[in-house]
Amino acid sequence: MKKARGLIALMVAVLTLSACGQPEFTYVRDKAGTTYFKVPASFTQLDAYPIELYLSGDHPSSQAAALRAQRVWSTAFDQSAKPSVNHLLGSADPFVYAAVHQLTEEQRDTISLNRLRDFILPVTEQMRLLYQQQAVTANQPPMFNRFEPISDEVLALDGGARGVHVRFNYQIGADVQTFDHTAILDEKGATVSVMLIGCQSVCFQKRGAEFDKIANSFKLLRLPG
Repeated sequence: MKKARGLIALMVAVLTLSACGQPEFTYVRDKAGTTYFKVPASFTQLDAYPIELYLSGDHPSSQAAALRAQRVWSTAFDQSAKPSVNHLLGSADPFVYAAVHQLTEEQRDTISLNRLRDFILPVTEQMRLLYQQQAVTANQPPMFNRFEPISDEVLALDGGARGVHVRFNYQIGADVQTFDHTAILDEKGATVSVMLIGCQSVCFQKRGAEFDKIANSFKLLRLPG
């Protein structure tokens, strides 16, 4: 009997140590080491290159795509049981996309807080109107409908960096998706670090505190030198 109890105690200790050894978060930094965030370890990391092609509209064999690959670092995480980059704009499970853009000289001259708001999806009234006009011109139904603003915060960060943190709804197909968008311009005006968290609005309402932790972990790092 004592031997059995000892064996049970040993098994419990091994299982406890095993559970303690599992990381709670995946910690992420871009290739230059300037942008940092963390996501729960239950998220699956994906290759974000297809997302870059979708957002830019570039052909994968084009010079534009090659130049973008040199200037943009990106990654994505999906908590779906069947992870896919297609969940960026529509999923019942949380999806996180993050990127760091090295700005061109032209982009540096035109960057603004509104440009940061519109860095991935149309958020400002001007950009939403332009998006609708383009859809009409192309004779295609718009993917994004019934925009609903939730919150909009201007970020004043250490060292002169600045940014925006906005949350909003879009109806996409039959579902309403909630997006949490953070974009930060570094103190030199040279890079934009951007994060987009999304899932269906019902999901976001239930798990908003979890998404706040992810968004709040998104920071610029100061490198030595």
